[in-house]
Amino acid sequence: MTHQSTAPRTPGPNGRPPMGGPGGGPRPGGRGPMGMMKGEKPRDFKGTMRQLLGYLDQYQLALMFVALLAVASTVAHIAGPKILGNATTRLFEGVMAQLAGTGSIDFAAIGRILLVVLALYSASALFSYIQGWIMANISTDITYRFRREIAEKINRLPLKYFDGVTHGEVLSRLTNDVDTVNQSLSQSLTQIITSVVTVVGVLVMMLSISWLMTLAALVMIPLSLAVVGVVVGQSQKYFKQQQDYLGHVNGHVEEMYGGHVVMKAFNGEAKSIAKFDESNLPLYNAAWKSQFLSGLMMPLMMFIGNLGYVAVAVLGGWLVIRNTIAIGDVQAFIQYVRSFTQPISQLANISNILQHTAAAAERVFAFLTEAEEVPEAAAPVQLDKVEGNVEFKDVHFGYSPDKVIINDFCAEARPGQKIAIVGPTGAGKTTMVKLLMRFYDVNDGAIQVDGHDIREFTRRDLRKMFAMVLQDTWLYNGTIMENIRYGRPDATDDEVIAAAKTAHVDHFIHTLPDGYAMELNEEASNVSQGQKQLLTIARAVLADPKILILDEATSSVDTRTEVLIQRAMDRLMHGRTSFIIAHRLSTIRNADLILVMNEGDIVEQGTHTELLARGGFYAELYNSQFEGAVN
Repeated sequence: MTHQSTAPRTPGPNGRPPMGGPGGGPRPGGRGPMGMMKGEKPRDFKGTMRQLLGYLDQYQLALMFVALLAVASTVAHIAGPKILGNATTRLFEGVMAQLAGTGSIDFAAIGRILLVVLALYSASALFSYIQGWIMANISTDITYRFRREIAEKINRLPLKYFDGVTHGEVLSRLTNDVDTVNQSLSQSLTQIITSVVTVVGVLVMMLSISWLMTLAALVMIPLSLAVVGVVVGQSQKYFKQQQDYLGHVNGHVEEMYGGHVVMKAFNGEAKSIAKFDESNLPLYNAAWKSQFLSGLMMPLMMFIGNLGYVAVAVLGGWLVIRNTIAIGDVQAFIQYVRSFTQPISQLANISNILQHTAAAAERVFAFLTEAEEVPEAAAPVQLDKVEGNVEFKDVHFGYSPDKVIINDFCAEARPGQKIAIVGPTGAGKTTMVKLLMRFYDVNDGAIQVDGHDIREFTRRDLRKMFAMVLQDTWLYNGTIMENIRYGRPDATDDEVIAAAKTAHVDHFIHTLPDGYAMELNEEASNVSQGQKQLLTIARAVLADPKILILDEATSSVDTRTEVLIQRAMDRLMHGRTSFIIAHRLSTIRNADLILVMNEGDIVEQGTHTELLARGGFYAELYNSQFEGAVN
C-alpha cells in the first residue's frame, strides 16, 4: 500500500559552549511549535527538571553508587595536599637540620609519604573513571528512550501538526535537544556532587590548618559570587537565543537542501542566502556574546583567586615565622584555596548548563505532550470480508475550525464501482481522499465503509483496505525490489515481479545496471519521474487492496505509457471500488459515477454522457480542455 505521505557540544571546563551543529527552536517570526519565544528562558525550570529527574528513577541504585564513587574520589583528592604538605615539612626540617649540623633529610619517610599521595590520587582517578563510565551508560540509555519516544510520538501526531511545523524543527528534537540533555546528564550530575563535596571537604581541611587563613580566603567568596551572578545573568539569555537560532538555521538548510533543484532553477541562490543570513547573523551575535561573557568568568575568577593567594601567602608566612603552623601547611593551604575556588566556578558553569539543558528538555517534553490523533475505538470493528461499499454522509471539514472547505458532501460508491472525482484546483478533491484514509477526521457527518463509520476501525485495519497512488511519488533509499515490496512486505520475489509486469515496469527495470537489486538513492533521483510513478503503481498492484485511490496516477508518464497503464489499471480496478482523482477528463470517461466538485461541494454527479448532455459545469470543464488541446 503506497501512502504518499549536529548537536552542540557540551560546554568545556571553562564554561564556553562551542558553536556548531544545527539546533532546535521556534521558527523565525514568532512562536515555534513549542510556543517559546526567542530569548526566553525555560518557562518552568523546576517542573522541567522534575520531569527530567523522573527519567532517572529506574537508575536509583546506580546513581547512589555513582554518588559514593564521587564522594570517595573527591575525598581522596582532597586528602592529597594535606599529606603532601607533610612531605614538604619533612623536607624543610631535614634541610634546616642539615644546615645546622644536627641531622639530615629523611628521604625514606618522604618517599613513604609520596607513595601514599600517589595511591590517593590513583584511587581518585580510578573512582572518577568508573563514575564517568556509569553515567555515560545512564545518559545514553535515557537518550535512547527519548529518541524512541519521539519517534513513536511522530507516528501518533495528526497530520495537521506537520502542516505548521518544518521538518527541521522536528528533526532538531531528535538531534540537538536530545544530545544537549544527554551530554548534560553525563557530566553535570557528577560535577554537582563533586563540586559540593569538594567545597565542604576543602573548607574542613582549611579550618584544620588555620582558621585565620581560612577567614582571609573566605573574604574572596562574596566577590567571586557577585562576579558569577553578573556573568551568568547576562550570558544565559544569549545561550537561549543561540539555541533558538540554531533551529532557524537548521530548518532553512533542510528546506533548501530538499528543494535545491527548484531553488537553482529559479535562480533563488541570492534569496536563499539572504534568508539564511536573517537567522545566521542573529545566531552569530548571540553565540559570540554568550561565549564572550562566559569566557570572562575564568579570567575574573583567576584574578580574584590570585588576590586570595597573595593574602594567604603573606598571612601564612607571618604565621610560620611565629611558629603557629608548619611551612608544609602553607603549601597545602595554597593548594586548598585553588581547589576551593575551582568548584565554585564549576557550580556557576553548571547553573548555565542546567538552564541550557532545561530549555532543551522543555522542548522535548512539550513535543511529547503535543495533542495526538483521536484515540482508536475502544471496541474496533473487524470485517471478515471487505465488500468495498463507501458512503459519505453530510461530511463537513476544514483544516482549521474557522475555515470549512467541505460542505455537506454526500456520495455513495457501491462495491466494484469506479468513482471519478473532478473539479478545478482547490475544489477539495484530494481532501476527500485524506478524509477517507482518516489522515484527518471530519468535523461533522460521517464516512462509512461497508456500513461502519471509519472511526470504528483501527487506523491500521482501515488503511489495509486501501492502496494509494498519488501524484507525488514516494520512494525510499533501498533496492527497487524493496520499494515495490513496501506494498506487501510478505510478498515473494515472484509476486513482486508479477506486479511490476502488470504495471508495465518490468522491462525498464531489466534495462537498469542491477535490475531489481538496483539501489535508489535518498531522493530516488537516479530514475526518472515517470519511472518512479510506474514503481508506485506496481506497489499498489502488489498490495492487492479492495479499495483503490488514484490521484493523477499517470500524470508523469508519456502518452503511450499512459495507455498501457490505463489498461493495467482497468484490470486492477475490476471488482474493486476505485476513487480516481483526475484533471484530464478524457481519462475517466468510462467511470461508473463522476462527482464534480467546486469549492467543497458536489455541484454535479452522473456518468460522462449524462453530464455532457446537461451542459453544466462538467461540460464546461471538459470542453475547455478539449479546446485547449485543439488550440
